[in-house]
Amino acid sequence: MIFVRTAYRVRAYPAPEQAAQLGRTFGCVRLVWNKTLAERHRAYHAHGRKTSCREADAALTAWKKTDEPAFLSEVSSVPLQQTLRHQHTAYANFFAGRARYPRFKPRNGRQSAHYTRSAFRLRGGKLTLAKHTAPLEFVWSWDDETLATLNPTMVIVSREPDGRWYVTLAVDTDDPEPQPETGSAVGVDLGVKDFAVLSTGEKIANPKHLDRKARNLARYQRQMARK
Repeated sequence: MIFVRTAYRVRAYPAPEQAAQLGRTFGCVRLVWNKTLAERHRAYHAHGRKTSCREADAALTAWKKTDEPAFLSEVSSVPLQQTLRHQHTAYANFFAGRARYPRFKPRNGRQSAHYTRSAFRLRGGKLTLAKHTAPLEFVWSWDDETLATLNPTMVIVSREPDGRWYVTLAVDTDDPEPQPETGSAVGVDLGVKDFAVLSTGEKIANPKHLDRKARNLARYQRQMARK
């Protein structure tokens, strides 16, 4: 059985208390990522030793028992553990030549936290995260029936640098059956005057989105100049 991951990304509107709790979670996720990355970097360059995922988990447990980062226990442990998994994957991709070396996470960049099934509950269209007492409000743009039957495997809460909040619901679905073959093929030639010319002789006109947007921009600039 082949599964395809589908994601629904919607706008979220957390209450002040929820925003504060999520902000703490983002800070803890960033701290765990940067602290683990620094330890991995030091171990590899000083001793030539790679840090395993089990060692990173043990270090996270030890940090929670110390006085300095004890606040890590105030947030759900699932996003912190997922951070270690993502960093382990990032290192594996780097050593395999598929990605560049992992970088430290800045404070003013995009912030996110990943919650697996054990750390959230979606019932009756209401999403409740671990360590939260009230559901997280979000705007659902699809039909209510889809939301009622949705069974996400992961929920990603993120905050963009401009302050907007989003919730991404990741769902594993069955691989769809391919459409039956039509028995014919069509060649497509992309151009400038015509957006595309088909081998059947049909021409698809250029929608000229850039020209329309440029005219709207000029109109808005004239309106602003008069204010």
